[in-house]
Amino acid sequence: MSKKPRLRQRSDCPISMSLEIFGDRWTLLVVRDLMFKGRHEFKDFLSSEEGIATNVLSERLRRLEAHRLVLRRRHPFDARRAEYHLTEKGIGLAPVLLDMIVWAATHETTAAPAAIVRRMRDGREEFLADLRTTLRASLRRAR
Repeated sequence: MSKKPRLRQRSDCPISMSLEIFGDRWTLLVVRDLMFKGRHEFKDFLSSEEGIATNVLSERLRRLEAHRLVLRRRHPFDARRAEYHLTEKGIGLAPVLLDMIVWAATHETTAAPAAIVRRMRDGREEFLADLRTTLRASLRRAR
């Protein structure tokens, strides 16, 4: 029997609340995979270069679902599998992740393609609008 993630918060501080949801090394990477890499199935998340363990991935997906950031649906062709999609609340994280990517690529050596980082930085609003359109289309198909 699986445990439900704790939704109780330590305080009303927005930073503390965010850390309750995202304050580990894996959760934002799962969101990244959903948002930027088009990954939707459990096996797809396991293929990330960071090498997340299956038990950790299961718990992070449950936590994201419990916080209504991710929608879990049965796979359309195989009822034994599930697909995961960002909800509107999850899509709302796009500016945060975008800023994190641009910040890291500006200050560190990363694998992010320079042309994409430039587009994220110089055409931020257009990039976000395109990303939101793509993610919302995926969510509509999932429903």
